[in-house]
Amino acid sequence: MTHVTIIGGGLAGCEAAWQLAKRGIDVYLYEMRPQVQTGAHSGGDLAELVCSNSLGSILPNKASGILFNELKMLGSLLMECAQKAALPAGGALAVDRKVFSENVTHALNQNAHIKIIREEIFDIPEGPTIIASGPLTSKNLSHTLQKLTKEEHLYFFDALSPIVEAASVDMNIAFKASRYGVGEKEGGDYINCPLNKEEYQNFVQELLKAERIPLKDFEKNIEHIPPPLVGGAIYFEGCLPVEVLASRGERSLAFGPMKPVGLDDPRTGRWPYAVVQLRQDNVAASLYNLVGFQTNLKYPEQERIFRMIPGLKNAEFVRFGQMHRNTFLNSPKVLRPTLQFKERDNLFFAGQITGVEGYMGNIATGLLAGINLALVMKNLEAFILPQTTMLGALCHYITHADSKHFQPMKANMGILKPLDVLEKDKKKKNEELALKSKQALQKLIGIALHV
Repeated sequence: MTHVTIIGGGLAGCEAAWQLAKRGIDVYLYEMRPQVQTGAHSGGDLAELVCSNSLGSILPNKASGILFNELKMLGSLLMECAQKAALPAGGALAVDRKVFSENVTHALNQNAHIKIIREEIFDIPEGPTIIASGPLTSKNLSHTLQKLTKEEHLYFFDALSPIVEAASVDMNIAFKASRYGVGEKEGGDYINCPLNKEEYQNFVQELLKAERIPLKDFEKNIEHIPPPLVGGAIYFEGCLPVEVLASRGERSLAFGPMKPVGLDDPRTGRWPYAVVQLRQDNVAASLYNLVGFQTNLKYPEQERIFRMIPGLKNAEFVRFGQMHRNTFLNSPKVLRPTLQFKERDNLFFAGQITGVEGYMGNIATGLLAGINLALVMKNLEAFILPQTTMLGALCHYITHADSKHFQPMKANMGILKPLDVLEKDKKKKNEELALKSKQALQKLIGIALHV
């Protein structure tokens, strides 16, 4: 049996490699780092988390929680590695980035069926292939994909949140708590910086006036690109820079990343007007990231404005936010729900390049692409997962959305196939959807695990 080529050693590529290898199929996994860096990654380990360190909620009635359970049922390596690197984060699965990447890299290095090759791929091989080159696909491969898909543009913009030293946060002002007390231990999993109305309004005003890092020339060529456009850039709506979100209205942040609901300030016993949450970023709990504060402000502006946040006046920033260009396909035009390329049965795509957003979604598409390619190589039909599963619904969405206005999509309850009778009680409805997902997946799990 011939080997499989996987392009990209990120979340999707690593999961796909593992799924193929455990089915006895040899894999050549190509990762261009550290020989060729991306501008956003910091090291050479596989499956490096660039943006947030949270994989999302794992509560069973939440969208990412449903996907989490589906991944566990299907034997995901990366979910196992994430749980071993988990940090306190209430009802979410947050990880120590370094430990997580080391776990994944070690597991793949130890597998006799996986050969990791550190070099850039320019062309697409003719044999069985999975392209999981991620949001920071190299310029050379991007040009190849443009020719393959006959698409002129393949990108939007994403941004990273700043990280601060925990010891530099003023805990006389900030307080520890998890929203509504979910998963609280020793006072809470998050550091919360409360703002009153005046502090919040001043903060928003400064955000709106702040200087931003200008786009590079190659990032300005956006002719013929559909909305949403902000300041000459295409953003994923679920990951807007904080300054862009602030421009949508004075209260937009207070109803978004700075919402205070479920967080009682111990000094007042009430919810603040707004809150900036900091989430643990490493096992030692010495670093915390500003949740939802991805940004493209100039570094001096970030330091000046973010020090206005109560409790962060003397904060030590170990990483400032930055924005980078993300590559993705117009999947409704070129992909099947199996994640196969429409014009070639043995070519699959996985991860963010398919238009799936969110770490867990990336891992899940890698898992499905790996299983499906294994099926194809054994002359069997590739799976089209039912839309009552979160992964099936996600793959259906990215391959059936309006191609003229296609935007990346995260796992969410809205994409699941509706129940016959919709419950008015949202919580009860979500629990029922989670149950339907589990039942649908159980019908296929035996086949998937024995391919």
